[in-house]
Amino acid sequence: MSTAADPVLDLPFDVQPDPEEYLSAAMRWHFSPETGSPFWLERADSLGFDPLTDIRSWADLARFPNLANELRFARVEDLIPRGYGERPDVVGIYESGGTTGAPKRIVLLRDWLNKLLGWSSAQLDGHGVPKDVNWLIVAPNGPHMVGDVIKQQTAYRGGLSFTVDLDPRWVKKLIGDGKAAEAGAYAEHIVDQVAFALETQDIGVLMCTPPVLERIARRDDLAKLVNEKVRAINWVGTQMDPDTRHLYRTEVFPNAVLYSGYGSTMILGNASERHGLTDDDPCIYDPYSPYMSFGAVDPKTGGTVEYGQRGQVVMHHVSKSLLMPNNLERDYGTRLPGLPGQIGDSVADIAPVQEFDNETVIEGVY
Repeated sequence: MSTAADPVLDLPFDVQPDPEEYLSAAMRWHFSPETGSPFWLERADSLGFDPLTDIRSWADLARFPNLANELRFARVEDLIPRGYGERPDVVGIYESGGTTGAPKRIVLLRDWLNKLLGWSSAQLDGHGVPKDVNWLIVAPNGPHMVGDVIKQQTAYRGGLSFTVDLDPRWVKKLIGDGKAAEAGAYAEHIVDQVAFALETQDIGVLMCTPPVLERIARRDDLAKLVNEKVRAINWVGTQMDPDTRHLYRTEVFPNAVLYSGYGSTMILGNASERHGLTDDDPCIYDPYSPYMSFGAVDPKTGGTVEYGQRGQVVMHHVSKSLLMPNNLERDYGTRLPGLPGQIGDSVADIAPVQEFDNETVIEGVY
């Protein structure tokens, strides 16, 4: 059998594949001995169904077990589909936050990154985020994925990247040890670095988390500097309440577009805040369909909650580079209908669960 991929798996980022044709091609790719990854080929016989014949619809992805926890200890080479050959173009090995137990590891391949950058850039265009400007990226860098990907996105859009590294694991450890004052001092150290970059460089877009943005807003001189220089603020993290969003948009940072994304290492990317939302709307996130799809389930029963109800977010990733279905995230969200033609649901008003994998969730700088 050839190791060449079905062309539907390699479409440009802005060409929507036929969903059923795409799903069928993805199952053949990931579960054929010549092209699938050792990770999935070794587990195929224990699934209790045949992915090549029994996964016929996107709803059938729920039949897969949630194997994300196995990524804590899996050999990363075993995650790469054999169809990429002996020298796959690996951008990096990235880890989940590691704030609820040992981190999970994932492999980012170049073809998926290129597709993701195209889609993400189009979303930024839709929000009016300017091109050809420099970004100040206040986010975790390696072994985390977000900082590296945003640097690639900045270059894709014609800008230069300035970075301030966040270490969420260190902050989680401080807070867990009852050292809130030290965690606060670390956060102020982050903001000091933000201030120096803004004072000395041309920054058009600021990317940071809600707790960092809150500390920036407290410093009148720094908020003034943001308003003078920054044309868009891209906040990432789990939550920002509607009143705070409204305050930032109308009073604190009125000169900047305020836009958010909801990301996960386990789906190798992020969902976009829906275009055109008002301050009265919930913050709705639409995934890059069909490669990413969302649902929301009752954590006690595993059943899908009704539209408008809150549940624990379930994410599926189905691309040529990765199959990671039925991954239960550490967040709650409100289940909402997706956009026309979208596979699965959208989610809104994201907030962390209190406990995940028997570990207390500590947000810290997120």
